[in-house]
Amino acid sequence: MISKPKFKICRRLGPGVYDKCQTAKFSATSGKFAGPGARRPKALSEYGMQLIEKQKIRFSYGISERQLSNYVKKASHIKGAGTAEKLYEELESRLDNAIYRMGLAPSRRAARQMVSHGHFVVGSTKVTIPSYELKPGDVVKIREGSKGKKIFDNLVTILKDYNSPAWVNFDVNILEGKVLDKPKNTESFLDLNAVLEFYSR
Repeated sequence: MISKPKFKICRRLGPGVYDKCQTAKFSATSGKFAGPGARRPKALSEYGMQLIEKQKIRFSYGISERQLSNYVKKASHIKGAGTAEKLYEELESRLDNAIYRMGLAPSRRAARQMVSHGHFVVGSTKVTIPSYELKPGDVVKIREGSKGKKIFDNLVTILKDYNSPAWVNFDVNILEGKVLDKPKNTESFLDLNAVLEFYSR
């Protein structure tokens, strides 16, 4: 069940922010507030729209204002592909996000806790930093001492019909995942260019 704070955030920023908001039940519930006689919301200014897009990213990835600002700065200084594409790569390459994308956690928040509790090894090193940056070729394993934990029960069933993004995979037979490529932006929910414009002010 979605909490009231998250419900309010989803209503303000859109259902894509949290997985639990992406349901028909949420759509039906949130629609109750837009009936006859309801005040039409004011049209947002360009700044207001950019602010909302920034907040979408912050809440979606569970990062702080400072972290997002640092990701934007880093992406802006990387030569080559577009800045928006680089920003997406920075966000998606976080260890907690990769765990979520591999299907090992029901949400990024849960993935963040799993990483913080030391359940994963990157290469041969236990990593407890959710923001740890993964690169193509990195191998992520469930730590030997964590394989029997309840959170990893029924992984075979959970991952049976799960389709991970093309840039990561997870082999449930050996409890090992791999970063195959750089993340490619397929998210229509996020307007990264609006976020970049917000920080360029």
